[in-house]
Amino acid sequence: MLTGKHIIVTAGPTHEPIDPVRYLANRSSGKQGFAIAGALAALDARVTLIAGPVTLVTPPGCDRVDVETALEMATAVEGALPADAAVMVAAVADWRVEAAGQKIKKDAGGPPVLHLVENPDILAGLSRNPRRPALVIGFAAETEHVVDHAKAKLAKKGADWIVANDVSGDVMGGERNAIHIVTATGVESWPDAPKDEIARLLAARIDAAMDNRG
Repeated sequence: MLTGKHIIVTAGPTHEPIDPVRYLANRSSGKQGFAIAGALAALDARVTLIAGPVTLVTPPGCDRVDVETALEMATAVEGALPADAAVMVAAVADWRVEAAGQKIKKDAGGPPVLHLVENPDILAGLSRNPRRPALVIGFAAETEHVVDHAKAKLAKKGADWIVANDVSGDVMGGERNAIHIVTATGVESWPDAPKDEIARLLAARIDAAMDNRG
């Protein structure tokens, strides 16, 4: 059991405003992250669930913080520290737009030029944070060379685990998932299963890992 442990979970997409009525986003539904948060709470963890813009019901036992943008999510993660573990499931936008103050009109001289600014790397920042949780888990949504990209991300981000999945099909928004857990010691591949089952198994693995860490 995870009694007495505080775990941060991020879930869902971020929305990066283009103007007051438009935004950049991705297809993340938040379902896997919410399922993981619920599974951790079921093991008696104190869970802070930092959720992007989704309409999912908050899992029992989770303290939910709603955000919209990557900058807001980064601030919420920092504000949730200290924590014993962090499971960074959210599909955070890599870039944001220098948003217009008013709606961009279609007849304003052709397609608008969007000036992109890089968002903060929340996972890497957390891994370097002086208050870094003992266990930091990142997620990697890939469409090709899934394990290779996850290994590279593990080294680059400074996380303890990267949970990678192939989202070239209907995983984003769907009810099932298949994952690879990439660590410094190897790769563990789990077959396709309902997201709730993946969440329960991953929560149990986190429980065991934290128990081993004392």
